[in-house]
Amino acid sequence: MDIINARVPEYKALQQISIDSGGIIQKIMPMYVAGKPSADKEVVDVNGDWVSLGGVDLQINGALGLAFPDLNADNKDKLPEICKFMWDRGVDGFLPTLVTTSVEKIQRSLSVLANFIVTQLNDRPTAQILGVHLEGPFLNPEKRGAHPSEYLLPLTIDNVKRVLGAYADIVKVITLAPELDLTGEVIPYLRSLGIIISLGHSQATADQAQKAFKLGASMVTHAFNAMPSLHHREPGLLGAAIVDRDVKCGLIADGQHVSPTMLQILLQASSYERGIFLVSDALAPLGLPDGVYPWDIREIEVKNGTARLPDGTLSGTTLSLLVGVQNLVKWGICDREEAIALATVAPRKAIGIKGIIGKPAAQLLRWQITQPEPNDEPILTWERLFS
Repeated sequence: MDIINARVPEYKALQQISIDSGGIIQKIMPMYVAGKPSADKEVVDVNGDWVSLGGVDLQINGALGLAFPDLNADNKDKLPEICKFMWDRGVDGFLPTLVTTSVEKIQRSLSVLANFIVTQLNDRPTAQILGVHLEGPFLNPEKRGAHPSEYLLPLTIDNVKRVLGAYADIVKVITLAPELDLTGEVIPYLRSLGIIISLGHSQATADQAQKAFKLGASMVTHAFNAMPSLHHREPGLLGAAIVDRDVKCGLIADGQHVSPTMLQILLQASSYERGIFLVSDALAPLGLPDGVYPWDIREIEVKNGTARLPDGTLSGTTLSLLVGVQNLVKWGICDREEAIALATVAPRKAIGIKGIIGKPAAQLLRWQITQPEPNDEPILTWERLFS
């Protein structure tokens, strides 16, 4: 099969995508090079629409009423349902994110996820769990946000070993505050285990952040949120990250966590090629209507897709990853190619997943600008190319 006249992120001009009999993408080449498709091949003409792999969400806290830190033997069967739900929202893979809680609960959730990861099937139309993101418990109390203070831990190798237990091999990313690493030994230790270190929930100065990057940290968790603001005399953690070409920054594009203007500033200072990528930071009520929901021993109220604690603290969103792509285009912050790549290309690069060649064609999305009614605002929509 050949898909022709496709625009593909990171490829110039119109492309032809060749798919083998097993449904695997084998080749992408410009239409002017590929020439006319073979008469014996099935051809899908997308007429200049953008075609990409589905999204990869590196920070998602739960869905369909289940918070990943609450995983246990009684609710583990919810995971396949969540994976199918994510697939139906254009996401190919994700990192279940465990926010700060007790070591016992972290270990229990990691155990459930470890068992699921080794048994999940990759030949079905469902999102894959690619590993785990630990967001805490090694966070600065002054920037903990909605994370419960009673479960925060000092950042030491002994505490890291306690938290990881026997499950270091499934932890893909850990968010920590680098200024808590008083010995400078923790980041190199985590890197020796193959874990990506993301800086966040931190009061780190630019100097402290730069030292952490030199030690091996390579990512920033939800840029702008839970860190010092950019300042002209102390650029802080985010300023140090923006000017470091090897550091990748996650970004929430729901319009609440970060104003569209600040999103635009960051994207003009950097780009998806430099390592900016979108995350959802979605909470357990993702896929459920607005309302009041349990959140650890507390409650959160969800209104218009934004979740807050009773004191007004922003705790997350219930908007899925690709809504951020649509928002960036709607707000005029970036063009379609960059917006799509921020959720599909950039997250893969951030955790070392190779590009489109060799991937199942079932993962391909087709993006179009639609206008439901004559007076409605045009919106960027997507669909699975092969449903």
